[in-house]
Amino acid sequence: MTQHQPLIEELVSTWYQTIPLSQFMQIEVLSFTDAINLPTNIEPAASRAEVPLSKISELITTAPLAPNINLHQTMFAGSIYTLMTLTGWGMVWLQQQLASVTGDIVLADAQVKYIAPVRQQPTARVIWPALDLSPLARGRRVKAELTVELWCQDVLCARFCGVYVSLPSAK
Repeated sequence: MTQHQPLIEELVSTWYQTIPLSQFMQIEVLSFTDAINLPTNIEPAASRAEVPLSKISELITTAPLAPNINLHQTMFAGSIYTLMTLTGWGMVWLQQQLASVTGDIVLADAQVKYIAPVRQQPTARVIWPALDLSPLARGRRVKAELTVELWCQDVLCARFCGVYVSLPSAK
């Protein structure tokens, strides 16, 4: 994550300044990998064939259990939803930064399935679907359908499917 550390810090700062709940929840980025930083031993022409898509561009976030706990001593469903929503939003924001385009990101639609109780600090993971963001530079909106999974060690606890729309920024 060191190459993108300034970008990660800007993302977390943006969350904390514009969505105060994210700071109270203590959401943080654990890791970010992107398609630009493929392993050096892979030939460019073969990179997509040899590297699973799930390893090409991924954002992993977390939030501690303590400030997000409910009366059952598990993570509050609203905190789970918020963590997964911001993980998806953060991935769109990071990809826009890497593509040098700007847009106002909104969550247009979402569904969440709560699968198992969250009894320990979870990780939320999202994979970028190699979507072209260049229409933003031409004043067109971009739609990204993302799946965010919430894990507690090896147990899948929730799955979030969100449609994020990035609208060209009015300048």
